[in-house]
Amino acid sequence: MTGRAPLHKAAAGAIIATLAVLVLAADQFTKHLALQNLPYQEPVPVIGDFLIFYLTSNPGAAFSLGEEVTWVFTIALAAVAVVIVWLAASRVTSRLWAVALGLLLGGVLGNLTDRVLREPGFAVGHVIDFINTPWLWFFPGMSPAIYNIADIFIVSMMIGIAILVLVGLHLDGSRDVRGGAAAAGPAATDEPAAAEDEEPTDAAGDEPTAAEDGEPTDAAGDEPTDAAGDEPTDAAASDTPKA
Repeated sequence: MTGRAPLHKAAAGAIIATLAVLVLAADQFTKHLALQNLPYQEPVPVIGDFLIFYLTSNPGAAFSLGEEVTWVFTIALAAVAVVIVWLAASRVTSRLWAVALGLLLGGVLGNLTDRVLREPGFAVGHVIDFINTPWLWFFPGMSPAIYNIADIFIVSMMIGIAILVLVGLHLDGSRDVRGGAAAAGPAATDEPAAAEDEEPTDAAGDEPTAAEDGEPTDAAGDEPTDAAGDEPTDAAASDTPKA
C-alpha cells in the first residue's frame, strides 16, 4: 500500500494561504468582539473557573515579558512570517506540513497585525488578550496566562511541527529511513550480482559437458563407434585384395 502523492508547490501554497487567512480573520474578529463587549481588565466568568474572559492589552511577550522592547517582538513575528512564506513558495509539498505552517502563519499574522495597527503606534502596538483558563496553568505562584486565538494556534502548531520533525517527516513528504531497513537494502541488492558471476550449470548442478560445447556424442555420452564397438576406420584400408 503506497501513500498519496505529494502536493504540487502551488497547491501547498494555496493550503497555507487559505488556512492563514482563516486563522487571521478568526483572531481579529474575536478581538473585535472582545473590545466591543467586555469590560477592561475585569473577569467575566463564562463557564465558572473553567473559562473566564478577561480583556487586557499586552505590550510584551507571554507573561508580559519584554514590555520595554515591543519592537523586538514585531521584528521576530515578521521574520517568522517571511520564513513560512518562503517555505510555502519553495519547499513544502507535504500536506501535514502545509496545514501546520498555514495555521502557524495565521497565528503569527494575527499578533503581528496588533503590533502594527493598534495603539500606541506602528510596530509597538499592544496585543489584545481576553481568554483565561486558570485550570490550564501548572506553575504555582504565577498568574495564569491570558491569551487569544492567535496564541492558541501559535503554541499548538509549534508543538505539531516539533512532532513532525521527531517522526522524520520532511517538508517534501518523504520520511527518514530507519537504520534496519537501510542496512538490509544493500544486502538484498548484492545477491543478484553474485548470482550473475557464477558459471552456468545444468539441471543437476554440474558444469556443462562436451556435448554442450558442440562435440557429437552418442546416447551414453561416449564418442561414436561402429557396431562392433571399435573405432571407425577408413573403408579402403579395411578391405584387402584377394589372391
